[in-house]
Amino acid sequence: MLFLLLSLVSFGVYAQTYKQVNDISYTKKSDAYAQERLKLDVYYPEGMTDCPVVVWFHGGGLEGGNKEIPQRLKQKGWVVIGVNYRLLPKVTIDDLLDDSAEAVAWAFQHATEYGGDPKKIVVTGHSAGGYISMMLCLNKAWLNKYQTDADDVMLYVPFSGQAVTHYNVRKMQGLKPLQVTIDEYAPIYWVRGDCPPFVLICGDRELELYGRTDENQYLARMMKLVGHEQTYLYELDGHGHSTMVEPSFHILETHLNRLLGKHVNP
Repeated sequence: MLFLLLSLVSFGVYAQTYKQVNDISYTKKSDAYAQERLKLDVYYPEGMTDCPVVVWFHGGGLEGGNKEIPQRLKQKGWVVIGVNYRLLPKVTIDDLLDDSAEAVAWAFQHATEYGGDPKKIVVTGHSAGGYISMMLCLNKAWLNKYQTDADDVMLYVPFSGQAVTHYNVRKMQGLKPLQVTIDEYAPIYWVRGDCPPFVLICGDRELELYGRTDENQYLARMMKLVGHEQTYLYELDGHGHSTMVEPSFHILETHLNRLLGKHVNP
């Protein structure tokens, strides 16, 4: 055992320990629902500094779900923040996006307390969480409200986000899920050529929810047309809306490591 320990030390290999702090309030809102809901969890490597910070928004159609720290984001040397936000129809989509922006602003303000680097923040999430990350990236007004520049985020990686107006936002407008609209609540409405790297990941177009892959393809094309060269689109053949999540983490890690100048495993 002593020989093994000495060998690990000599090769610079150490067992990194991680901690998790749960239910941190990130809001200044005072209503009861906000006080109950607007909390986040922080998972971080103990004793490290200047780590990437991954802000993860959960899925659930904007109407359900709870904060989480995905297993595939653990033990990477990253700070991971799992965020809760208020849900439709108890609040409006404006309230929900405002909550999400407040959480990202919190990450910028508090990253260093957990060993994170505010210059290495990644905003991501699955489904509803992917939609949220798209909106925060493309419509800078949400983060501007909290004196945070959306372009200071290092990388946006929406997993299976909706590029048109989210179907549950349309439901609150009296529309059916397949009555597609593009208004101010559609990420594609806000395409711009000057945002950070933008990685769009979806499942197989024949298996995804409500044509989501085709929406992302259209969004990617529009981003390219307005001059955004660092838009990337992945379609994961054979994977539906749920099963696309697991392989998407590898894509996220690959793009993050490239930005960090680290070796990228194929």
